[in-house]
Amino acid sequence: MPTKTKPLSEQVIVVTGASSGIGRATALQFARQGARVVAAARSEEALDTLVSEIQGAGGDALAVPTDVAQWPQVQALAQAAVEHYGGIDTWVNAAAVHLYGRAEDITVEEFSRVVQINLMGQVHGAYAALPYLRRSGGGVLIGVSSVEGVRAVPLQAPYVTSKWALRGFYDVLRMELMADKAPVAVTTILPASIDTPLFAHARSKLEALPKPPPPVYAPEAVARAIVKAATHPTREVPVGGSALQFILSQRFAPALTDRLMAVRRIGFASQVTDQSDTGSDNLEQPLPGPGAVHGELNGHAFQRSRYTEWLGHHPALQRSALAAGLTATAAVPVAAYVTGRVRRPSWQTQAARQAATLVRQGRRWAGRRWSGNRLVRS
Repeated sequence: MPTKTKPLSEQVIVVTGASSGIGRATALQFARQGARVVAAARSEEALDTLVSEIQGAGGDALAVPTDVAQWPQVQALAQAAVEHYGGIDTWVNAAAVHLYGRAEDITVEEFSRVVQINLMGQVHGAYAALPYLRRSGGGVLIGVSSVEGVRAVPLQAPYVTSKWALRGFYDVLRMELMADKAPVAVTTILPASIDTPLFAHARSKLEALPKPPPPVYAPEAVARAIVKAATHPTREVPVGGSALQFILSQRFAPALTDRLMAVRRIGFASQVTDQSDTGSDNLEQPLPGPGAVHGELNGHAFQRSRYTEWLGHHPALQRSALAAGLTATAAVPVAAYVTGRVRRPSWQTQAARQAATLVRQGRRWAGRRWSGNRLVRS
């Protein structure tokens, strides 16, 4: 059954993880579009500043302090939204925490805590939202996973595990809702590196502060994708041109990419700063403060993702981009190997060629724009 979505100005939207980063940027953008926003996070202080900002700009918002790892609190969040606004039209699961370190250096308790918030927090959100989304006659469930739910990277085992599991959960849920002909759409958002406070708030076992590897995009780029999905839901939406590179590398050369990521100056050094770890993090408790959208890059991040805005919500065009990547990545070397005209290069050479191909592919699609119903070069 096709999902019938209301205009944003008529929607009630719940956003978890709204105290900072992607969640906060999303709540602000929904409010600017006239939606009534129910903002949830552990930090009451950060939620209060968010609601004040929304109301100061003429919007309508409600703060509900919530630890998404606690099922009764998420149930209470859904009930509060319905009691205050009369229903729920879109539910956005965006709450997340991070932990950096070698897998063997992370305790079982720490690993479980990340999974409890990042994975079970979104499961709780889905379970709380679905009865009300069904009851409203149509709605959208949006889950923020990550491009790391497609391609693993070192030093992030708990985070990667939770994000891979989220994609599987939403895939299962999507199929079951289809089978029921339920008027509820499920969209999974796959951001690349985003400049949010997530990294400054992360627990680090690396004796250094972590950072998002380049290229890095502004949280507003993800928020725009989420806002669009509330009225035009799509199965999955990658955010950032580098997301395409991750997807291509995992789909067409996973073992080769493993080798490339295992090179310390590539897969490891790109994730840490030269600053010592402060020892403070939000794994167990929220950090004090008013909350913020952006991280440490002070605006030095790509404000928009052309790839997402042009292809992210168009699955057919995404498949065309992936097919082009397959041709560029595989056709020439395979033909050479079959004819025996060249020797098989070393894995270092293969890795270098793969990286160059992915960069060229990303630039190719980033340098295009819409003209009518087709893409043309800018």
